[in-house]
Amino acid sequence: MFKSLLKVGFVLLAFSTAAAAQPIKVTLLGTGVPTPRPTSFSASTLVEAGSEKLLFDLGRGSTMQLYKLKIPLGAVTASFITHLHSDHIVGLPDMWLTGWLATPWASRKGPMKLYGPKGTVAMTENLTKAFADDIRIRIDDEHLDPKAVEFAAKDIEAGLVYDNNGVKVAAIEVNHGDKIKPSFGYVVEYGGHKVVLSGDTRYDERIAKAAAGADLLIHEVAVIEPELLVKNPVYKDIQAHHTSPEKAGRIFAAARPKLAVYSHIVFGTVKPAPDIPEEPLILRTRATYEGRLLVGRDMMSFAIGDTVEAFAPDGAKLAP
Repeated sequence: MFKSLLKVGFVLLAFSTAAAAQPIKVTLLGTGVPTPRPTSFSASTLVEAGSEKLLFDLGRGSTMQLYKLKIPLGAVTASFITHLHSDHIVGLPDMWLTGWLATPWASRKGPMKLYGPKGTVAMTENLTKAFADDIRIRIDDEHLDPKAVEFAAKDIEAGLVYDNNGVKVAAIEVNHGDKIKPSFGYVVEYGGHKVVLSGDTRYDERIAKAAAGADLLIHEVAVIEPELLVKNPVYKDIQAHHTSPEKAGRIFAAARPKLAVYSHIVFGTVKPAPDIPEEPLILRTRATYEGRLLVGRDMMSFAIGDTVEAFAPDGAKLAP
């Protein structure tokens, strides 16, 4: 009997030790922009910390990526919006309504928790009106729980916005342009570890300050060929709302995270290119930053414990 109890104790200790060593997992569900590329869905990042599954932005394809991970849509604890540009929220109606269905891959229990800048609550109210017929029919015809199609939405300000099961989420205001205010990045803390997501932003030292000593800093970037900026004025407008690789490198150098990762990668080339110009992006970043750096891809993931490990979309471990 004693040996059995001892064995159980060792097993429990092993599980608790493993949990302590790897309290956070981050998966890039979408690393792209409004361009409808099947290889890079628009912005969405999943952070799993303890019992919490937190979604940051709900871009195109976020529901499909969760399905690939075998994570029921209803298992998402809370969702957070950085700003109200369409490529960050077009997946919201899908997550909300599909997550309501009474299937093993959905089955949300209770209202959908959603946090975002001013306008978030109004958006959810208007979505509820827009889909009123679908909601009415499914309640009557499929006997779905009407509470689970409600929103528990909140317009937030900078500061602590979520504190549950030991997981804290703070919003930091960032500079995405004079007409896009407020726009937020987020800091997630759990078990003595820290993950920072910049959101869409120009160069902003507030990100470096918030990310000081972070385990993982996920930052947006715009890598646009200088010749294209001259030829096409629209790219000047795009670049003006985003961070160049050189300036992102300055943020990384100041924050000194264990790992810096690019996501929401805006790129423009004179000759049309099907994929991110990764080599120029890295070379331009290296002008100001020499630390660990990866160019994010959809379904790339990170395990954060005593070290920060990175994994390719196929699960292979990545260097650095």
